[in-house]
Amino acid sequence: MDNSTWVANYTGQLDFILVGFFSQSKHPALLCVVIFVIFLMALSGNSILILLIHSNAHLQTPMYFFISQLSLMDVMYISVTVPKMLMDQVMGVNEISASECGIQMFLYLTLVGSEFFLLAAMAYDRYVAICHPLRYSILMNHRVCHFLVSGCWFLGSVDGFMLTPVTMTFPFCRSREIHHFFCEVPAVMKLSCSDTSLYETLMYLCCVLMLLIPVTVIASSYLFILLTIHRMNSAEGRKKAFTTCSSHMTVVILFFGAAVYTYMLPSSYHTPERDMLVSVFYTILTPVLNPLIYSLRNKDVTGALKKMLNMGSV
Repeated sequence: MDNSTWVANYTGQLDFILVGFFSQSKHPALLCVVIFVIFLMALSGNSILILLIHSNAHLQTPMYFFISQLSLMDVMYISVTVPKMLMDQVMGVNEISASECGIQMFLYLTLVGSEFFLLAAMAYDRYVAICHPLRYSILMNHRVCHFLVSGCWFLGSVDGFMLTPVTMTFPFCRSREIHHFFCEVPAVMKLSCSDTSLYETLMYLCCVLMLLIPVTVIASSYLFILLTIHRMNSAEGRKKAFTTCSSHMTVVILFFGAAVYTYMLPSSYHTPERDMLVSVFYTILTPVLNPLIYSLRNKDVTGALKKMLNMGSV
């Protein structure tokens, strides 16, 4: 290897190669079609949910405002990774430049971090609605809702700004092959030829903090919610409270469970194949499941959808 090639490799100016999971599939064309269909379902499902919430007066409440923000994050989330992956498979190219890799990493980290805190804000909203119903309109007014959502986006971007520059400035003098279908931090860090143990420890602590705050808010909110539901005399009130809360808890378990595996379990638990499988679950499948979870079990949303379809058929 000549000197110029070594310098290019060491300074990280060459393109990375995204190995992905199509190369490991016996039927890559079929898998590509399936992922494309899932991508379209995620886009259409979340877009319809956003449209319903913003066009229907009955859905102009804090809970649905947060759900619309969750759908927006999911649309952006899946759009950061899947189109690039599908285009690479169709075009037969699997390279990504260092700058594109950095942008993808930053957007991904920002959206993941924002969704962590948004799920906590949604849990707090349910706590206020169920435990303090008479003060709900005051405690969760228009200004408070926008402040909480803005805070979620800000804290998510802090995560992106902290981890992306440090990760991308490490020297990469090993193989350029990222054993993943997008530039996820742990997969990229494996290519570095320098000692990353200190950074990995700091990243672990950062992720613990990013998870600990939302989990504490969510756990505390649902503890008080369960105590309040237990004291309810109305069976109908209990059923409604359980329905709205169980939908949110399903999303929380799916999203946080995958995040804990990716960023908090020791490296001995990780393999490239397992990491990609978990990433597929929460980057591709979760954005499809969220609108289904919040709409199929929600009479307000299904009623608004029927009303919109009836208006379209007139």
